[in-house]
Amino acid sequence: HKTMSIDDCKYRTKTYIAGDWTGDSDLINKLHEWNDNNNLKLSFVDVHEVTQSSDDTLNCNIKKSLRKRLNISKTFVLIVGDHTSTVTSGACFNCEHYKKWITMPPSCAKGYCIDNRSYVQYECEMARKDFDDGVLKNIVIIYNGLINPNRNKCPEPLRWVGIHIGSDCRNNDGDLCWNYGEIRDAIIG
Repeated sequence: HKTMSIDDCKYRTKTYIAGDWTGDSDLINKLHEWNDNNNLKLSFVDVHEVTQSSDDTLNCNIKKSLRKRLNISKTFVLIVGDHTSTVTSGACFNCEHYKKWITMPPSCAKGYCIDNRSYVQYECEMARKDFDDGVLKNIVIIYNGLINPNRNKCPEPLRWVGIHIGSDCRNNDGDLCWNYGEIRDAIIG
């Protein structure tokens, strides 16, 4: 019995979820909770469950893995929170092999090109390229903790494409609740 690798996947059938995993994990976890609930009608395969990168992998190698994951995704979901546009996780200047003071311009001790985009910035740029090329079917931007989208919080590459919705809504009693119906419809397209 052979285990399938990400390289064995030929078709774009997965859902790619991106966001600030430290600041917006509540909504990311809620998406997975809805997906795991057989009584709800949200069903997707999270591409990050196909393969994982270890935490000790170089940022540039993680970005290569993210690119592979996006290559098998039909839907890109971006969770936008308070820090989505300012996170720096994934930038080369956060890597131990980044040589800023030793050489000018800065270089990588491993010989890789310098890429100071965060993982989120990288993911958004790749999603936009794939969407513009017609190979990514759907882009969904969900604004965590908001009823109405605030496009100023959205990273520039995706600010004016895709479906933009708030994660929250008001129920019939006026109480704040999750915007499940609209989120489900946007993701399943």
